[in-house]
Amino acid sequence: MKIKQLSLSILLILAALPATMAQSASTGLARLEGQVVCCEDCWAKADRKVTPYGTRGDLEKAVECVASGDPTLLAVASEQGGFTLYELKTGKFKRPGKNWLAYVGKRLEVTGSTGKQKERPYIKVDTLTVLAEPLAASEPEISAIGTEVDLVLNDLSGVEQRLSSYRGRIVVLNFWATYCVPCRKEMPDLAAIQNHYAALGVQVVGAAADTVEDKAKVMRFIKDSKLNFPVWLGATAENMERFGLGLALPGTVVIGRDGKVVAAFKGVIKLAELKKQLDGLLATAEKESKGGIAAVTEKPSKASSVPS
Repeated sequence: MKIKQLSLSILLILAALPATMAQSASTGLARLEGQVVCCEDCWAKADRKVTPYGTRGDLEKAVECVASGDPTLLAVASEQGGFTLYELKTGKFKRPGKNWLAYVGKRLEVTGSTGKQKERPYIKVDTLTVLAEPLAASEPEISAIGTEVDLVLNDLSGVEQRLSSYRGRIVVLNFWATYCVPCRKEMPDLAAIQNHYAALGVQVVGAAADTVEDKAKVMRFIKDSKLNFPVWLGATAENMERFGLGLALPGTVVIGRDGKVVAAFKGVIKLAELKKQLDGLLATAEKESKGGIAAVTEKPSKASSVPS
């Protein structure tokens, strides 16, 4: 009798074991597919079954939302026809930056552990696969080549600086940020350009996406990277788009002596390509100056020429 009771108990335990394991797996691990959004408010501005998310306007707004600390979410379609918003948290997956901004608007498949914090669902991302780019990627790009685009930002001393103040010089305008890992790679090349071409009338300017609140970090970055060109603060995604650079850091434009954009480079600058562009502009200027006009005309201005 005791043997029968023991056998029955073992059978009951074995029967219950698979169910317990399955329940644990369903509540702890998940594979989700959805679109990354910058915050709940921006997602709720429209009926997302009718109005897609991920336009250039959405991505520009995302820069502000992420910078202000809004949690980045994954919008996953539910069986009921709505969407469940999961806050993205770091798991085993190593994202390229300090936040999820680079993925906003993209459609992803992610796996990881799920849970709730203050009634908000979240997923700690262990793996990530990009399934589709945002709508902005298919929108026609704005080209600024041949146009004059001004830029007004404050330098590290809080003094207003204008790009137009450099009229008469060739300007290499670089958009970057202290938190942008790829930006760090090109800084030595930009400093080398400033050293090599400054006497020929070329000026490098760094337009940082960092704000005045990040001044200490920017100053430390300048010192560590040994930058030898002026740095301005508060550059925005809108500024970059006006120069035809899109929304991703870094980006660089070359501006001729007449103030018009002559070249735009997305991503980390290639030193050889930039030198080729500058050499071509300088050669053209030399030909135009055969009549005795100086190739470089320096205009008195308040524009800063060294890091503040």
